[in-house]
Amino acid sequence: MRLARVVGNVVSTVKEKTHFHYKLLIVDYLDGEGKPVETQQIVFDGADAGIGDLVLVNVDGGAAKMLLGDKEIIADNTACGVIDHWTFDGKVTGK
Repeated sequence: MRLARVVGNVVSTVKEKTHFHYKLLIVDYLDGEGKPVETQQIVFDGADAGIGDLVLVNVDGGAAKMLLGDKEIIADNTACGVIDHWTFDGKVTGK
């Protein structure tokens, strides 16, 4: 699981039939101090998150299979929860 901040939404007029009714988010993965690392990623929204929210992203694919109810789906990243704050090196950090 990874810490991320939602920075945008993906808008699509045509989707794979298994993806209907599921929002896609653009996220920045964060380090323990809340600074962006790596490149932005697209994730399924299983947490009803919005732009600016901190989210916990499951990166193994299992959460996407459960969310979409499809054991054959090829998807890795799913936002599983919205985070209020976290502790890193004894320092509490939040929004």
